Amino acid sequence: MNRRQMIASTAATALAAAASPALARSPKGSLPDMPVPPVAKKIPVTIEQLGRVRVDDYQWMKDDNWQAVLRDPTLIKADVKEHLTAENAYREAMMASTLPLQAAMFEEMKGRIKEADSSVPEPDGPWEYYTRYRTGDQHPLYCRRPRQAYLVGEEMVVSGSRERRDPTSTAAGASMDATDEQVLLDANALAEGKAYSDVGDTAWTPDHALFGYSEDAQGSEVYRIYVKDLATGQLVGEPIESASGGLTFSPDSQWIFWTNRNDNGRPDKIFRRPARGGAITLVYEEEDEGMFIGVGRTSDDRFMIIGIGNQETSETRFIPADDITATPRVVEPREVARKYDADHWGDRWVIHTNADDSIDFKVCEAPTGSPGKASWTDLIPHTPGRYIEGISLVKDFIARQERADANTWIVIRDRAGAEHEIAVDEPAYALNLAGASEFDTTVMRYGYNSPSTPTSTYDYDLATRERKLRKVQEIPSGHNAADYVVERLNAPASDGQLVPVTIVRRKTTPVNGSAPLLLYGYGSYGIPMSASFSTNRLSLVDRGWIYAIAHIRGGSDKGWGWFLDARRFTKKNTFTDFIAAAEHLISTGHGKAGHIVAQGGSAGGLLMGAVNNMRPDLWAGVIGQVPFVDVINTMSDISLPLTPPEWPEWGNPLEDAEAYDYIASYSPYDNIEAKAYPAVLATGGLSDPRVTYWEPEKWVARLRPATTSGKPVLLKINMEAGHAGSSGRFDYLKEVAHDYAFAIWAIDRGWEAA
Repeated sequence: MNRRQMIASTAATALAAAASPALARSPKGSLPDMPVPPVAKKIPVTIEQLGRVRVDDYQWMKDDNWQAVLRDPTLIKADVKEHLTAENAYREAMMASTLPLQAAMFEEMKGRIKEADSSVPEPDGPWEYYTRYRTGDQHPLYCRRPRQAYLVGEEMVVSGSRERRDPTSTAAGASMDATDEQVLLDANALAEGKAYSDVGDTAWTPDHALFGYSEDAQGSEVYRIYVKDLATGQLVGEPIESASGGLTFSPDSQWIFWTNRNDNGRPDKIFRRPARGGAITLVYEEEDEGMFIGVGRTSDDRFMIIGIGNQETSETRFIPADDITATPRVVEPREVARKYDADHWGDRWVIHTNADDSIDFKVCEAPTGSPGKASWTDLIPHTPGRYIEGISLVKDFIARQERADANTWIVIRDRAGAEHEIAVDEPAYALNLAGASEFDTTVMRYGYNSPSTPTSTYDYDLATRERKLRKVQEIPSGHNAADYVVERLNAPASDGQLVPVTIVRRKTTPVNGSAPLLLYGYGSYGIPMSASFSTNRLSLVDRGWIYAIAHIRGGSDKGWGWFLDARRFTKKNTFTDFIAAAEHLISTGHGKAGHIVAQGGSAGGLLMGAVNNMRPDLWAGVIGQVPFVDVINTMSDISLPLTPPEWPEWGNPLEDAEAYDYIASYSPYDNIEAKAYPAVLATGGLSDPRVTYWEPEKWVARLRPATTSGKPVLLKINMEAGHAGSSGRFDYLKEVAHDYAFAIWAIDRGWEAA
């Protein structure tokens, strides 16, 4: 949609609003031309659980047929669809004045994207694989080309001819002869005529004859897998239905393995079949509904690997590549609270684990023939405070990424045990180890960026310690990192812990409390929030905003113990850390109370709901994206995809009265009361299997009549997408622009001028 079309759409929205009973104008005496919000009907349902009783007025919003709705959104109940449609119309009418701002920010965000762009190719045997976009494309092309292009000084040899190239550009990028390129998949053609299309995973056989890919055509994360013969260009075998998205081929190229997703959206089985089609065989079935499962290959292609685990417990099973139809064997039987993952390093197993009280993880090794824990010996011992996030293996080296104090570094180790580090001396940054696409190599890839610095991609020779800059992220509209200031503060929490906060602002933005502040947080599952670069947030920062990331407990920003200190019965540390970050930013002049917009998504949406209840006075606005806010109900519904797997994170309110009471004490939906709430925007996706659409819908329905501030409570449900929003890269930018426009609107109290 171009700008003219957007304006036309706005006019159509206004006409629809005028015709909708939900958008009748305000009566005399109120603010002029203020739309009236939809009023959700109340159908009280009494729920008795562990001797506790709660009443839910809006349980009707959950479609009893939700499993089918995820796969076919047209099956949603008529009254639910009607209410969601009315909520969308109300929000559009309320925010109509922001449409020029949304359009302007969208164009800014789009202008920072190099539209005709490509990834740095991944070498693999005689080919190198990459993705690229054409100008105007919403989706990428998946491509390969012969491995004939290589840098010679500042010249590039391409198919025998020499051409001058910029040595910092993508190697053999867009200038190669079109005949050298083979398009494996055009995701734009795949998406044609569909409201949503997402390619979840791609893979090629080790012999490079077949290409596999998975597509989610609803946003429900239920994928269909296809296999393509690269010699003929034709699909082979029947499409694989109801997959979780990932796929892998066996080392001999003869088989394809994948994970099944059952009717409740959970991964429950590993299957295989001949790669070109044929009978399907069950490889492994997981009996514990609280476990996630997946399948892949070891780095050296000696084994197939089945990974099983949840937030606190894991197990690995393996199948020898030379006996591919064998029953999977266990590396070490699962034990509650012990996590490990295993890879194979040519002549031994390498195990990344928290065993033996190694809170921040260690790396062990074990003989190929006896991988169990009795044979584990420390290869890289546990170092408290240095969290080993993961490892990557090539023939003669092992690389690991470590994290502490909300920053990362990379450590390289050879087989003799000699180590060296790759690090950056900056207050806040992100280093990301990408590993290698081949085993027999000395080259690994990593990326670097910071909140002010676009991403640079390097190939690093582990033996010589030479690095080659392969690509620098281009910002077509222009970007000067020197125009921005990046800061790292430490906010004191109520219990004495120091919460890192990353800040980015323009040099010209004053630090005296006058600038609007957006504070972002997540804080769950041990997932860290990197101090990384984002072209999108510049649309706020360049307007004089300060953007801050709170590295709160619940993530692993300061190590795995940082996560362990904010789950189950310590979960409230996540919320109080975020509040502490806001208060510290106020004390340093980076913000002021009532002039801050808080933002978080998914489990970060739970954070938004909690801090909205706890300290509504701090916020001008709260943006809860796909917010997990109906915690007690969701964690009590075993049919939902994530409920049993997430009991280790939140507790089980079906069996544990203490867990019930603790969850009930902070669950955002259950703790709404009459108070002066800030302006709130809740977003969701109709096909979302992680945070189902009725959670933000119910939250808004209860929150709107409770607030005494007169500030609006808005709901935006994408009726054609799921958890991640729109699948197209430009459509997604429109969603970001909408949310940032709400932030500005909330600060400016735009509804008063509507």
